[in-house]
Amino acid sequence: MHVTLAEEIMLLSLDDESGQAKDRWTAGWIVAGGLLLELALAERLQVNDGRVDVTNTSSTGDALLDGRLEMVAAWAGSTKSATVAAWLRKDQVKSVQATLDSLCARGIVVEERHRVLGLFPVRRFPEADGTVERELRDRLTRVVVEDAEPDARTAGLIGLLHGARLHRLAFPGRPRKEVEPRMAAIAKGQWAADSVRETITATQAAVIAATSAATAAAAAAAVS
Repeated sequence: MHVTLAEEIMLLSLDDESGQAKDRWTAGWIVAGGLLLELALAERLQVNDGRVDVTNTSSTGDALLDGRLEMVAAWAGSTKSATVAAWLRKDQVKSVQATLDSLCARGIVVEERHRVLGLFPVRRFPEADGTVERELRDRLTRVVVEDAEPDARTAGLIGLLHGARLHRLAFPGRPRKEVEPRMAAIAKGQWAADSVRETITATQAAVIAATSAATAAAAAAAVS
């Protein structure tokens, strides 16, 4: 079954049994970045100096990607600040929900709704079909641990995870020092066109900036 990079990132972040997301905030940014990267790999958009330029609005054949492509095209054509960072800030929450809806529609996860203390609604997405995630983790292990050559999509996925410091989502049972050097080498490798690599770099920069801002805000709140 073909799944998008965003869906793969979402699967890595979801606890299989509880259906709760780990590192939800950071993973949300990377899910949104994964959708942009997939569209860049599909030659539907380019990123130059951080700016998003939609070059082809034809269908990709995937409903999740086509929905984002339509939205990005409309947005990029209506603003002078159509940067990767601006899009991620605007769309990360919606991208996560669209990705979860797609995983549910494919039967990979199921949605469960509960109320905590009978008042607060909680949504969980436990795994229904573990085949896709097992194949994904096996592929990452072959590339990162066993030094197999990655294809462009896998290299892009590893680049996003490495840039956001989400190594433990992909390799929860391994110390970071065992996988980080190889992930860093793949992220820096010459495996993709400049625009694709720039999509990853811009996504990484946006995540770092957002994380730094959130940390600074939390520190200021603690002092006050």
